[in-house]
Amino acid sequence: MASPRLFVFGLGFTARVFADRLKAEGWRIAATCRGEDKRAALEAQGIEAFLFDRGRPLEDARAALAGTTHLLVSVPPDERGDPVLDQHAMDLADLRTLDWAGYLSTTGVYGDTKGEWVGEAAWLRPTGERQKRRVEAERGWLNLYRQYGVPMHLFRLAGIYGPGRSALDNVRDGTARRVDKPGQVFSRIHVEDIAATLRASMDKPTLGAVYNVADDLPSPSHEVVSYACGLLGVEPPPLVPFEEAGLSPMAASFYADCRRVKNDRIKRQLGVALAYPDYRAGLDAQFAAESGR
Repeated sequence: MASPRLFVFGLGFTARVFADRLKAEGWRIAATCRGEDKRAALEAQGIEAFLFDRGRPLEDARAALAGTTHLLVSVPPDERGDPVLDQHAMDLADLRTLDWAGYLSTTGVYGDTKGEWVGEAAWLRPTGERQKRRVEAERGWLNLYRQYGVPMHLFRLAGIYGPGRSALDNVRDGTARRVDKPGQVFSRIHVEDIAATLRASMDKPTLGAVYNVADDLPSPSHEVVSYACGLLGVEPPPLVPFEEAGLSPMAASFYADCRRVKNDRIKRQLGVALAYPDYRAGLDAQFAAESGR
């Protein structure tokens, strides 16, 4: 019997961690990328690679997707919509070997709750254009399930961090800043806990389900930077009021919303036990691994 096959649209930071986990279990992995150099690199690592982008659909979608048992979509929508849905919705609807499919969305779809806790059943009130596009993409993926039975699951991810993309890395490369906006908190999730949640969903599929993926401790970003500085034994950068920080429009947009994201559904329904229930646990583990402890 052939081993299960995961097909990933968009092998980014999170999807790669998850794919590597399944590859270590003996799964076959296929993924899309944008350029020939990346394609060659993935092929050299034992991953089937296919070129894909807006305006460049899979060259032979039927052949590329053949034998796929599990699908993960991590390509974000653009100004025109979701490029995977726009170009391959019917190919996926016709894929009879598919047992599970997941779409990586964002908790940004909830908008600003003024710091209140928010669960999966809450109204979606996105405040920015990127978040509004995510809401439309979610609807498109759920419609693919409702109309054609594609076994979709939505995962609304909080702010993602992990080795190579954490406050420790930002402090080391000099990009860390401590911006103070009183009352502002952010929810986060370690990339390994995302991978564990996706794996748990594969074992307990609930078609059409929506899951928040966040840790237990929403916190101000400046506290996280201070903690990372403490681990590294360096002086934290100065605390700067939000109004005086001179943030780019993109950076400032992250401060437009304030919410605390509930994660009880992944624990109750999927049995997920977070390896890193707060940023301290995640940064401690990364620092220990880097220090050889």
